[in-house]
Amino acid sequence: MRRFDSLMATYQEKILVVDDDPDIRDLLCDRLHYLGYQIDTACRGDEALKKIGEIRPAILLLDLQLPDMDGMEILKRVKDDPDLSVIMITAFATLEKAVEAVRAGAVDFVPKPFSPDHLEVVIKKALDAQALRRTHLALREEVHQPYRDILGESQNLTQLKKMAQRVAATDSTVLLLGENGTGKEVFARSIHRWSLRESQPFVVVNCVALREELLESELFGHEKGAFTGAYQMRRGKLEIANGGTVFLDEIGDMKPDLQAKLLRFLQEREFERIGGNQTLSVNVRIIAATNCNLHQAMQANQFREDLFFRLNVVTLSLPPLRERQEDIPSLAAFFLAQSCREQRRAPMTLSKEAMTHLTQYHWPGNIRELKNLIERAVVLVTGGEIVPDDLPLLSAPRDHQKAEAEEAIQPYHTAILAYQKRLIAQALSKSEGSQAKAASMLGLQRTYLARLIKQLGIV
Repeated sequence: MRRFDSLMATYQEKILVVDDDPDIRDLLCDRLHYLGYQIDTACRGDEALKKIGEIRPAILLLDLQLPDMDGMEILKRVKDDPDLSVIMITAFATLEKAVEAVRAGAVDFVPKPFSPDHLEVVIKKALDAQALRRTHLALREEVHQPYRDILGESQNLTQLKKMAQRVAATDSTVLLLGENGTGKEVFARSIHRWSLRESQPFVVVNCVALREELLESELFGHEKGAFTGAYQMRRGKLEIANGGTVFLDEIGDMKPDLQAKLLRFLQEREFERIGGNQTLSVNVRIIAATNCNLHQAMQANQFREDLFFRLNVVTLSLPPLRERQEDIPSLAAFFLAQSCREQRRAPMTLSKEAMTHLTQYHWPGNIRELKNLIERAVVLVTGGEIVPDDLPLLSAPRDHQKAEAEEAIQPYHTAILAYQKRLIAQALSKSEGSQAKAASMLGLQRTYLARLIKQLGIV
């Protein structure tokens, strides 16, 4: 069984020991320092409450009887903090007190005198439960397609998979490049699954879906009262993903000011929540992806050169579907079976003519366009076989190499922009001007399509 302990070595959990007996405090501090935890102490209830707000401990070792305040009172005040686990310790242990403490929110109840080994087990159990809660939070917040393996056996895809498997065994930052719909998130998930971090959270941050201030909070979190609407402290995705992987999708669209803050995190692996002054340290692997030309963005001062070099440790360029057409049959068969299950339809097949229809198409929307096309056919077709007429493509199938030879050669970026503009115009025309329908047709988010329309000057 692979061990995960080494991945957490740089992330020392904070423990606050609250006890009015100096001998007990010294005993606990010595033991917990030896185990690698960050320790702070308090001998009074008011001091404990103040330090809880300042240092944000993960564990509170709380004596039941303090000079100025009953430990149960402190427990009741902090029980709603989802990031704090309270372990009660007392020399006056009774079954009734233990039951009362657990009902009030304590995770465990340890009587004095206690065995240091027993206390170590109790603390480890509480921290494991916190890690599990973070994982559940990440899964609940994350909106994504169910995990799929990387499908296809074409030569260029096979080489990419082998490279991805090699880099997965390291902690290196990975930059995924490729057009929209080429499967960058699937590659990112695969790298995470093949790594030692597979049992830890995989957290997705879409850098184009949120305004800059919201994206900053999404990444780094915020303290209560940091800005209007910040009614409570919120952990950011970097903190939630501690020990796991953070996937920064569409990083080429991140604003320069936020790029600077991300650069500092990549350099130091430390950050502060918005409105906070406590430095947090986490151990996460960063995988970034973009469909932008970052070199062109750097020349236009839209992307920081130093951030690019931080991200550009291992770069994987994903090929568009038109360059791996031999993979279309296996992809189409997979999406067909998947859509039939999801739509509660009996198994369906693609006719030989339909498969030829698919393999001859240029696929400007790549794998995402293929998936949407197959799903549409499953929803609308009444029989058990899908034929070419059931697969309306954006344009008629054509020999792409012949068409390229007939077209005049243009500068690369000029040609790409012209093609984007033409493709979006076609989608808007077919959707009768509805951006929502056009976005669905192209496999894009509506907000991202709106930005493209504005940038390209499409009327």
